[in-house]
Amino acid sequence: MAQSDTVVRILDTAEALFAEKGFAETSLRAITSRAKVNLAAVNYHFGSKKALIQAVFARYLDPFCEEFNQELAILEKKSEVSLEELLEVLARCTISVPATKGSLSVFMRLLGLAYTQAQGHMRRYLQEHYGQTFLRFTNLLKLSSADLPDAERFWRIHFMLGAVVFTMSSLDALRDIALSDYDEKTRIADLVARLLPVVTAAMQAPVPEQPELVKQ
Repeated sequence: MAQSDTVVRILDTAEALFAEKGFAETSLRAITSRAKVNLAAVNYHFGSKKALIQAVFARYLDPFCEEFNQELAILEKKSEVSLEELLEVLARCTISVPATKGSLSVFMRLLGLAYTQAQGHMRRYLQEHYGQTFLRFTNLLKLSSADLPDAERFWRIHFMLGAVVFTMSSLDALRDIALSDYDEKTRIADLVARLLPVVTAAMQAPVPEQPELVKQ
């Protein structure tokens, strides 16, 4: 269902301010002032600041998960799925979600904030609404990286996500540096093509010896 101009304007403004200032530091008054709407409009369409934050995420994650689940269903029918194939599907779905110019990097910044700021409700929301998709992905990832101990795989998944979130959230700055220092114009697809082998190699790296725990 098409969203009203008012809803889109609120979401666009909230997204930009959350990414710029953080969730806690952005007030509804700041959002309504920049969006040129009154507080009643926000309350009517969203009900609360928490619900508005969740709606900002949903307009990216809903179409992403719809496409990603379709791709995962195809992979699940295969007798064997390589790590490279699985991560390529993830990358393709991530960059294919319809979005305005620059919004992918903004969303990645928001995703990082959801885990680094005290947003317990956001983590619960992500788990409740998108946890099943993440579980399907991690199940396939486990099959394609069977040599890794479960604890090591847990850390590597989050190292991988950290690299992706940092790179994509810094997209504009990195492309400016590449253009200035190396005279290289970089498309998102080019960047992803470079990033994929790096995160794949990180997932496939030998398991290091675990250091002895220091007793406190």
